[in-house]
Amino acid sequence: MSGLKVEQKQSLSRAEAAKLVADLAEGLKGDGEVTLKLGGGTVELTVGSQVRCELEVEADGEKFELELELKWSSSDGASDQKDEDEASGEESADAAQRVPPQNRRSPQERRPAQK
Repeated sequence: MSGLKVEQKQSLSRAEAAKLVADLAEGLKGDGEVTLKLGGGTVELTVGSQVRCELEVEADGEKFELELELKWSSSDGASDQKDEDEASGEESADAAQRVPPQNRRSPQERRPAQK
């Protein structure tokens, strides 16, 4: 699958976005076979047993952006994971500082009020 790049941008309801993420999670949880529907076709991926995850959250006033990037090797060979993880930890701390305090909420604040 060398040189492949597919990108798709679309507007989804929150429920549709949840299904997309849940379908991805099911493939990762199972045998690592992930099928993504893109436009009129599909892309099938085999995800390695070790995955590098980059998560970024940005807030600008009323607009929010969450980026999730997963990287893996098809050979599942050993890599210098320690350096990558350390760099990722520094990035995570930076990301937390970029979200204004008024936009940070605890898990309890995100739950709807109980009736």
